[in-house]
Amino acid sequence: MKEPLYVDQRITETLEKNFMPYAMSVIVSRAIPEIDGFKPSHRKILYTMYKMKLLKGSRTKSANIVGQTMKLNPHGDQAIYATMVRLSKGNESLLLPYVDSKGNFGKITSRDMRFAAARYTEAKLDDICEELFKDIDKNNIDFVDNYDGTTLEPTLLPTTFPNILANPNKGIAVGMASNFPSFNLTELCEATIAFIQNPGVNLIDFMPAPDFPTAGSLIYNPTEMQKIYDSGMGSFKVRGKIDYLKSENMLEITEIPYTTTVEQIIEKVVELIKAGRIKEINDIRDETDLKGLKIAIDLKRGTEPDKLISKLYKFTTLEDSFSCNMNLLISGRPMVLGVKAILQEWLMFRRNCIKRSTMFDIERLTERLHLLYGLQKVLLDIDLTIKIIRETEHEKDVIPNLMQSFEIDEVQANFVADIRLRNLNKEYILKRVGDISDLEAELKKLEDLVHNDKKIDKVIIKELQGIIKKYGKPRMTALTSSEDIVQHVAETQIEDYNLKVFFTAHNYLKKVTLVSLRSSGDHKIKEEDEILQEIEGNNKDEIIFFTNQNNAYKMKLYEIEDHKVSSLGIYLPNILGLDSGEEVLYCVVTNDFAGFMIFGFENGKVARVPLEAYKTKTNRKKLVKSYSEESKLVSMHFFLEEGDLTAIRESSKEIRSIIFNTALVPEKITKNTRGVQVFRLKKGSIMTALFKTEMHPFSDDGRYRISDIPKSGEELDPVEKLTKNKWLKL
Repeated sequence: MKEPLYVDQRITETLEKNFMPYAMSVIVSRAIPEIDGFKPSHRKILYTMYKMKLLKGSRTKSANIVGQTMKLNPHGDQAIYATMVRLSKGNESLLLPYVDSKGNFGKITSRDMRFAAARYTEAKLDDICEELFKDIDKNNIDFVDNYDGTTLEPTLLPTTFPNILANPNKGIAVGMASNFPSFNLTELCEATIAFIQNPGVNLIDFMPAPDFPTAGSLIYNPTEMQKIYDSGMGSFKVRGKIDYLKSENMLEITEIPYTTTVEQIIEKVVELIKAGRIKEINDIRDETDLKGLKIAIDLKRGTEPDKLISKLYKFTTLEDSFSCNMNLLISGRPMVLGVKAILQEWLMFRRNCIKRSTMFDIERLTERLHLLYGLQKVLLDIDLTIKIIRETEHEKDVIPNLMQSFEIDEVQANFVADIRLRNLNKEYILKRVGDISDLEAELKKLEDLVHNDKKIDKVIIKELQGIIKKYGKPRMTALTSSEDIVQHVAETQIEDYNLKVFFTAHNYLKKVTLVSLRSSGDHKIKEEDEILQEIEGNNKDEIIFFTNQNNAYKMKLYEIEDHKVSSLGIYLPNILGLDSGEEVLYCVVTNDFAGFMIFGFENGKVARVPLEAYKTKTNRKKLVKSYSEESKLVSMHFFLEEGDLTAIRESSKEIRSIIFNTALVPEKITKNTRGVQVFRLKKGSIMTALFKTEMHPFSDDGRYRISDIPKSGEELDPVEKLTKNKWLKL
């Protein structure tokens, strides 16, 4: 009877028996790094090189290393060699390379530059590997059989620093992935020391952001970076470095993001030129040489380099995102951890390594002391020792006779019996026995260490400080505030039209076209809300928002959607990303930054700042210290030209007022200037209002008008006092 061609089987059983073991193997034994910072393939190569004595020795052919690694790694030579290439100094893919290489190992910044064959290149372990293998021969980590049971290999490497965060590490498993950024070694070690000393420390204070071997510039947002540090997930943007050489009318790119290559950038620029989206470029070429990476871009005459640079960042991978996914194996289980949690896991791992190394030393010291204690007893009668050995008829009886005569055990007796005849003198024995007190003191010190985590932490801190001193290097990736970044906007494609902006007391803003305004009814606003400002402008104008926390926020009006009068508009704290308790107080719409701002304060001072002071070369969204915080703000006003202001001073006894022209207030270019004294105050009085005179004229304003400052003002008429609620809102 023939066997059936197929057998019915439930798909769930097939997946469970065949696919799940494969998936787990990929996750646990291939793609996800462990707490020492390595995947199995990395660890096997480095350990093989360590056993080949390539830590201190000279370089050997890469082919030799690959061949030896096959004893631990059952893969083809190309797979092993390609992994070794990425660990090398020559490939420049690691911030902290483990392999000191010689020859062509390719470049992480180039897709097309292939590394030379293993028979042509040479390699050895880099000096930093001393910290990876420290005390590995002292049983401080576990060893397991290799794939065929012929030798042993380590399950982890006892790294003396949190190597998992020191280099970029990417892996794609089944159903999950891992992507670690790298951090500057000096900053990482300093942050780890601070964490050991105070677990509640904010790590960003010590290592503000990742650092990459390809340098570039990281667009830094502290809030977003904190989320990445806390959760282990998130993304940030990295930019390449572009310089404009005016004498040659050329752009020079010398640094690119870690996630891209020279070829990708050039191909994208060529594509944009062909599509007509970039017209300012004459030629682009790769001029990378032994001095380093370089992409040269020749510009057409009359090109504005800043605008072209912003285009290149927007349309090419010269600005690229790095997505963090700090997924690692902890005791064989994949876990996504934040930076602090990773340091905590590494600290527990490192403490255990030190305890195991110390226990190894304790065992060896105890064995040594045990032998010396036996020798010490022999010291009592050396002649008897010689006599016993000489007079014993059978060799097998020497050890029992020594044990019986000196009350020592077999191990001690063997040690004594093995001493050479020339050393059976009092001087030799006294010298050996003299080591006992030193060894006992060292043993006590080690026993204290193994049971005291605080002392172990001091050892770890000392090791980290030594690493900083020996291997620390300056940060390569610069940090650029997100507020300083110029974003390219194709304004020629933006429609320009007349509009009105309405700002309410509850921080809602409506941008309404004049066409829509003419055909609409009453404004819809929230209950108890009111419109504070109604400003005319154009869609391409810029709007500046001043807040109660001395900040100014800027936006283009075209970045705000159009609204109907019947809508509430947009809630400003949401789109501006205001801090808790921060509110917008005042808005200014401008297209040329003409005019000036007036700020009035309770201390009677008035500051005049040109609107030009809020203009920046880059389109920064947030400007801190946009006005003085020395005294509480009373009100602020925007003037295109000189105008009159009315100020009110109040005390428990009286209310006084002055009317003055803005020309009396000297202009200061510093945004947070304290201003000048306009209202002379008496004890117990403050300035409570400052408004444009035209908004609420007094019946006899000549009485309050002044021609120089400061002044004490005139007491308000009883009739004017009755309108207090009105002018306090102006």
